[in-house]
Formats: sequence, structure tokens, C-alpha cells
Amino acid sequence: MSETSERLLDKIEYPSDLKRLSEEQLPQLCKELRQFIIDELANNPGHLGASLGVIELTVALHYVFDMPKDQIVWDVGHQAYGHKILTGRRTIFHTNRKLGGICGFPNPHESEYDSFVAGHASNSISAALGMSIAAKIKGEKDAHVVAVIGDAAMSGGLAFEGLNNASCSSNDLLIILNDNHMAIDTPPVGGMSEYLVKLTTSKAYNKWRHRFSLLLMKLGLLKNEGKGRLIRFNNSLKAVITNQQNIFEGLNVRYFGPADGHDIFSLIKILREIKNYKGPKVLHLKTVKGKGFKPAEECAAEWHAPGKFNKETGERVVPVITKDTPPLFQDVFGHTLVDLAKMNDKVVGITPAMPSGCSMSFLMHEMPERVFDVGIAEGHAVTFSAGLAKQGLMPFCNIYSSFMQRAYDNVIHDVALQNLDMVICLDRAGLVGSDGATHHGAFDLAAFRCVPNLTIASPMSVVELRNLMYTASLPGHGPFMIRYPRGKGVLMDWHHDMVEMQVGKGVCLKEGKDVALLTLGPLGNQAVIAARQLEEEEISVAHYNMLFLKPLDEDLLREIASKYKTIITLEDGVIKGGFGSAVLEFLSDNQLNVELHRIGLPDEFVAHGTQEELYHIYGMDAEGIANKVRSLCLKA
Repeated sequence: MSETSERLLDKIEYPSDLKRLSEEQLPQLCKELRQFIIDELANNPGHLGASLGVIELTVALHYVFDMPKDQIVWDVGHQAYGHKILTGRRTIFHTNRKLGGICGFPNPHESEYDSFVAGHASNSISAALGMSIAAKIKGEKDAHVVAVIGDAAMSGGLAFEGLNNASCSSNDLLIILNDNHMAIDTPPVGGMSEYLVKLTTSKAYNKWRHRFSLLLMKLGLLKNEGKGRLIRFNNSLKAVITNQQNIFEGLNVRYFGPADGHDIFSLIKILREIKNYKGPKVLHLKTVKGKGFKPAEECAAEWHAPGKFNKETGERVVPVITKDTPPLFQDVFGHTLVDLAKMNDKVVGITPAMPSGCSMSFLMHEMPERVFDVGIAEGHAVTFSAGLAKQGLMPFCNIYSSFMQRAYDNVIHDVALQNLDMVICLDRAGLVGSDGATHHGAFDLAAFRCVPNLTIASPMSVVELRNLMYTASLPGHGPFMIRYPRGKGVLMDWHHDMVEMQVGKGVCLKEGKDVALLTLGPLGNQAVIAARQLEEEEISVAHYNMLFLKPLDEDLLREIASKYKTIITLEDGVIKGGFGSAVLEFLSDNQLNVELHRIGLPDEFVAHGTQEELYHIYGMDAEGIANKVRSLCLKA
């Protein structure tokens, strides 16, 4: 293609434009689409590797199916950039994950082509199954529903539940298994992953079976109600011939593959052939995460979401870290876990497929036998940890706050009910930034403070995180939840001897006269800045770092209520049911006549943007806190 010739991609606004291309033009379109994503993400960071790995599949799906009448449900959504570009968002793709721009994940509120929200893994099969059955009930005979799920997401319990239900329901669901043998930053964990590596199926056998079943139906010897028996017979025959069981066909789900997920011509042929097959079916595709960009192919972990990079050299633009750069909360967690494991041979680490993300990789490197990556399975991670705790070990189960929503029952039934000694660390608590509503850790405070036996703490600094981890590791505390944010702390001097903290006790950081500011967690650092600014305006603010949501420091609250008529609470979570609500309930229950104002997230799903932008919008940064204090002082 010459520099002056128009790109094929520039002619495509919607899938209807794509269908006007000949099949021979599609490899060129795939090349252009892949380069477009590389060009855009070099300067506007996002999820690169997964989207590059499904370019041919994305083009083939939109070429064969009729979207949005037909529906694609993308699992997780890391792989959906190509889909977004081909469905009306190419010219605004530069706003991806930016404040006011398009979302980094499929979002039905954004486009009719986004069939279902896709921020957490493993939900695609269940959602798509519901949509497929709904189409049947509504009499939409020519409607097709496709679920695209990765091999790592197949380890999630919900994926198995959906697959199990699909096997015994009347549906025509097509499940496309995108098998790139990678999770976010490590290969998938568990037997399913190993099974997929070994699974092979004869193309000739699949073709013979299909033709044979059509012949039997034509002769009237096979009716729909008898297809299940034929499939089971064929499965048994194939297992004998190949000495290999197929888990999908064992569930009466037709299996096709594995096929080359980067052969656009083959993909189109296969999709056309199986498009109208009745009953649930799986198409197993082998792909390469980061396909078409050599650095991403060679190191899929680093290039899952690489940040800014030089698209010519493949060099990542890594932030400069100097001796004056405060450490990340997650790294302090990781180093402290190593220190605790060296001190206590009962300490073990558990992560649901996020060893690098939560920095448990530090312990994994030094003591691999003491770390368990259980795959994308948050509920299992909690209950597995409970089993370890029940037998006397001290598990540190680290799960991102937003993903912990998937393990709520496990915390209640398997951990708190038995009052087990174990530590649950919630990384990425509060607003996380560009990943948006599906990833903000907004709900954990409100969700978990009602659970008996559970201690909940939120450190203001990395030093407090370190000391809380040590305290929680000591026997007799029961289940201990520690939440902390994405990003850096503010203290440089942190790697010192750990000390036990008094559970349920806060601390006065600054005395004042006019207003008492009660903070929980790292936003307390913004309160420090605000209080300093207000002092220059002769507004005197007291600042209390409460540290614990549960148990609350009731003695300290009584003392504060006796000194101040106006109190402001600050938390990086939803305002309904959280820290401020807990303080309000205490004041009311004890007939303490204090005017209380709460700063936190409103009763809405917060969109994407940088952490700084979002905290500013919701009045949770130093400026917003100071403005709130000023308004109350003027009112008084």
C-alpha cells in the first residue's frame, strides 16, 4: 500500500462497511487494524497484548455475523479494542480510558454493539447463554449469540457453571475459546490449562461426523431429540480411537478445533460452517497474545498493559524512579510479606492470578513453595485460604478490592463464621483510575463492615500498612482485612522493624478548634495538606486518623464529640454504608449531638479518568476538603 493510498480501515465506520470488502482484502485490514492499535496505545496507554491477539477473530466475527442483531459477549474486555474500532468508535478511539472518553471495556451504555459489560473475567458464557435462550423464547430464530472467552478466564467457577448449564439447556450458543496460554501476567494455572495444551481434534473427523448426522436426519433416522445420544456415541468412539477425552463433548457440547486463530480465511470458513449448527458448541482457537508486535509476543506479561512505549523500538516508557520516589503500596505489601514469611514459617501467600499486580511475586521468587496462584478464582482463593487457616497456617490472601466482590459469601461463610486467623489484603481499594467503574474499589468498606468477627483497617501510610500486616499475622486476631490503594505512598523511610498496633485505636494527628476531620485510609494525606492550607487562613482543623473501620475507636469518638460541634468524615469508598455511616450510627446510638458531614463517593458508578481527576470531581482531594471546611465555617 503506497503512502498516498487510503487505508481500508479509514473506509470502515461500522461492520456493514466491513462486509463490503472482499475476503482477499481482509488480511490487509487486519494488518491496518493491528497497527492502528499499536499507534494509539503507544501514546495513550491501555491493554495492548490481548487486543492484538484477536485481530483476525474480531474481523472474522464481524464479517460473518450480523451485529448488532447478532450478539458478541466479550469476556473481560481486554481483547475488545478491535471490536470498538470497527463499531463506530475509530475516530474517537484516542479518548479511550480518558475522562469523558470511551470506556476501556465493552459497555452497553456506550454502544449497541457492546452486548454486555465486561470488566471481570468468566461471565461471558453465563450471560451469552441467557441471551441465547431469550432469543429462542422470543422466537428470534435467526439470532446468533457468541461468547468469546480466554483460556485463563475458563478457570473461573462461573465459566464452568455456565458451561454446565449450556450443556443441558435448549440453546444455540457458540463459545469461542481464545487460547493464548496466558493470563494477565503469567500462564494460566490449573488442570484446565494443561488440558487445553494437550487437546487435539481431527478436522476430518469433525467433517465426517457432521455429514453423517445430516445424512441420518435426511433419511429420517435421526431427530433432534436423538442428537444427544448420537453425540455421546461419537464421543465414546472418538475417545477409544484417539485415547483422549474431551471435556466439552463429555458435556454434550459440540467441539471444533483447535484451529489457527490468526488465519483469517480459515476462521471465516469455520464460522460460516458452524454458524447455524443447532445446540451449544465450542470453537477452540490457538492465538498469540501480542501478535504482530514482536516485543509483546516475546514478553506477554510486560505488554499486557505496558503504559506508553516507543512503537518503533519497542522500548517502554517506564517512570523514572529515584531515591526520592515513594514506594508503591503494593510493593511494600510484597516486601513485607517476604519479611513476615522469614519470621514465621506458617505465613503463606495466595493470589487469584495476580502475583505481579499485587507484588506477591516477591515471595514467589524467594519462597515459591509458600505461594499459591489459584488462577482467576477469587471465591476459591478465599475458601482455600480458609482451609489453610483451619489447619494452623497464616494465609495472606491478596485480592483486588473490586474482584473481592465475587467472594463475598466465601468471606462470610468460610472465614468469618469460623473466626479464622487469616489476613485478607484488598489491593486497589478506592478509585483506581482509567479502568473505570468495573475496577474501582468503591464498595468494600460498606459491604464488609456488617460482617461479624471481621477486623477492617485502612492504613494512611505504607508504614502503617507494614505494621498492620505484622499485627494481623499474630495469632488470636481472627479474620483481618487490610485495604490500601493503587499507587504510591508518601513516606520514604518505611523498611524498619515492625511493631504491633492496638486494634481498633485511632490517633490524633493534629489538634484544632473549629472543625474535626476524621479520615480513614490514604486520603488522610490529602486532609493533611488541606488542614495546612486552612491554618494559613486562620481556620483551625483537628485531624484524626481513625485507621480502623471495625472496630471503631469509640472512646476516641466520644472524646471528639465532646470537643467539636462539627465533624467531617473522609473515606475513599461509597458514602452510603461506609465509614461516615458508621460514625453517624455511633453518634445517634449514643445521643451525641454533633453536626456530621460526610465526604466520599456518591450513590453512582464512577466513570473512568485519572485518580487525580476523579478525586477532584468528587471533592475528595485537598482542594475539595478545604472547600468543604470553608463552607461549614462560613455557614457557622
